[in-house]
Formats: sequence, C-alpha cells, structure tokens
Amino acid sequence: MAKSTLRHTLISITVGLLFLIGLPLAGVGLYWLVTFPDVARLAKANPRSTALMKTRLSEAREQGRLAKPEWTWVPLSHIAPALQRAVIVAEDASFYEHEGFDWEGLREAIVRNLGAGKLERGGSTITQQLAKNLYLSSEKRLLRKAREALITSALEQHLTKQRILELYLNVVEWGYDVYGAEAAARHHFDKAADELTPDEAALLAAILPAPRRHDPLEITPYLVRRQQHILRWMRKTNGDLQLSTPN
Repeated sequence: MAKSTLRHTLISITVGLLFLIGLPLAGVGLYWLVTFPDVARLAKANPRSTALMKTRLSEAREQGRLAKPEWTWVPLSHIAPALQRAVIVAEDASFYEHEGFDWEGLREAIVRNLGAGKLERGGSTITQQLAKNLYLSSEKRLLRKAREALITSALEQHLTKQRILELYLNVVEWGYDVYGAEAAARHHFDKAADELTPDEAALLAAILPAPRRHDPLEITPYLVRRQQHILRWMRKTNGDLQLSTPN
C-alpha cells in the first residue's frame, strides 16, 4: 500500500473513531442541557418535592411499606439559630467562605479516607448536598458527580447563602420519612424548630451523616461524643456566622 494511501486510511479511521466517541458525548451534553434544572426559580419558589423524597417513596413501595412523609416548610427565620449554627459547623464549617466547593475540606477528607483505608467521608459542602438532594440519585458515578458540580455552581450563582441554607434545612433527611428542620424538631423533641435548645440542635446535627440509622433517636456513645464536639465548635464560632433569628 502506498504511503499516501496508508496515511489517508489512518486519517479516515482516526476521524471515524473521534466521531464515534464524540457522538455519545455530544448526546450526553445535549441531554444535560435539556434536562438541567431551573435553579434560578428557587430564589423565590420552594420545591414541592425532591429527588431523595421520590427515591424513598419508591423504596418504600418496593418494600411493601406505607410511607407517610413528615415535612413542613418554614422560613429560615423560624429555625433556631442554634440549629443553623450546629448544622454548619457539623456539615460545612466554611459554608460562608467558599463558592460551593471546599477544596481544603475535600483534601482533608481524602487524607482521612486514605488513612482509614475506606471511603468514610466525601467532603461535600452543604450546597453540594442540596444539589444531590434536590435533583440527583445517590449513585457515586463520575457523570453523576459532574452533574452535581454543575448544579452546585448554578445554586451558588443564582441563590444567596441564606437561601441555600434555608433550602437545605427544609429538605434534608432527618430520619425515616422525616424531612426538614420543623418535622425533625417535632418528630424527635415534640417542639417547633425555633424552640430548639443548643443541646437539641447539636444532637440533630449529629445524626445527619446517617439519619436513618439513628431514627428513632437513640442516645448512643457515638452520638454523645459527636454532639459534644459540635457544641464545642458552636461555642467557638458564636457570633461569627451570619445566621437568621426567629421573628
């Protein structure tokens, strides 16, 4: 075969391969564009449901269990500052400083995971958790994480930190079929979210990494240690966080 013919053949094969590779990627990109959530509307409108809630309902049906979600939306001003502070120090201490991604926290999480020899914590920020909670599955796939990153950036671009915190505290899972601060306060302590004490707030924050494992609320040595750790950090940051106070 002549060199020129071989060269043209190789070029044709390369172009064909790039086309075959690029076509699926273009399809994925178009799908993402068409299905990308309207994050901007969250600035004024509250979500009627979340991806996580829908997943839990599907799981309950598969298990033959009747799910009765407890969920009452309240403005941030009706959530005790103690709970706001407790959740921030427990879940995302740099919440007011980053733009959706805490790179230092991620680095520390990777170091911890390597030291433990397993995936224990992901270093996700409150905004990232909100993005996943509202719109995504719990799968730990690369494409899902990429979509989470895009939604996280959009949330930070279109919403204030106060609104992101308000959304998060109203949709986060706090036990079997328990969503949001108001339902969590009533479910666990039989009181409104704006009546929570610092001890109660720290205990609610302590169960967030595994809310279904600690529901109904059982005081275990792990929870007590985590609660006390959160309380110490709450005292250290008292007055340093931009919190909303009840009317």
